[in-house]
Amino acid sequence: MSVRIGIDLGGTKIEAVALAPDGTERFRRRVDTPRGDYDGTIAAIVNLVAVVERETGARGTVGVGMPGSISPATGLVKNANSTWLIGRQLHLDLERALARPVRVANDANCFALSEAADGAAAGARVVFGVILGTGTGGGVVVDGQVLVGPNAVAGEWGHNALPWPDETEWPGPPCYCGRRGCIETFLSGAGLQRAYSGERGLTAREIADVAANGDAEAVDAIETYSRRLAKSLATVINLLDPDAIVLGGGLSNIPSLYRRVPEIWTEWVFSDRVDTRLARAVHGDSSGVRGAAGLWS
Repeated sequence: MSVRIGIDLGGTKIEAVALAPDGTERFRRRVDTPRGDYDGTIAAIVNLVAVVERETGARGTVGVGMPGSISPATGLVKNANSTWLIGRQLHLDLERALARPVRVANDANCFALSEAADGAAAGARVVFGVILGTGTGGGVVVDGQVLVGPNAVAGEWGHNALPWPDETEWPGPPCYCGRRGCIETFLSGAGLQRAYSGERGLTAREIADVAANGDAEAVDAIETYSRRLAKSLATVINLLDPDAIVLGGGLSNIPSLYRRVPEIWTEWVFSDRVDTRLARAVHGDSSGVRGAAGLWS
């Protein structure tokens, strides 16, 4: 039996999954990302593919979801918050190391494709997929197809400026892209940490946990985060008017977002009412890697 192998190349972990032709999962494995080590990253992916094929007894196609994208102009990685990938021939280096064709796509595009196919946005015509985690990614799917664009930046809302900033949000924190005030700097895990005025050193997940237990500073931070997310997504609705917006990544696990953000975004959406649905990813952390495997479907 053949398999489709998906690789989700993240900033902290690399995950592999093997899917049977009918979409059922046959094997899964996760390893730490060799941060800052390009050759080590290639080797880790090659080793994961070897483990998958050994455990499943089948040679598979390989699809890779990665931060950033492959520049259509140069063939090199650009816009990756895993900065050690930038300027590298990731696509070609993987094909040489694996001795087969490899399909590579932005990780948020893979996430959006997975959720549009059989996840939270199944049946929706236009889907915007959002990853809220170490970075802030976005992907667009229309009629079941990923929208990439001639510059390979479709959906990269995280590097637009935070819209309608108040006096505390301007000019905003510096971003790795070289600018200040990018949406990513406010909506990533680090952005939630900066919004929290309580005990220092708490992770974004811990802040969400103490907010759920009624900690006043954490509740205020989650409300600030919700407002920033709402106005950022309002710009997406004004531009794209998607049927559904699906949230993934670690910060998507904050339950109050799905109630509070649609309550707030009406302030900025240019419409008398908002019918866009905000949903949590059905496949959770698995969406990106499933979408990467689906690059060969």
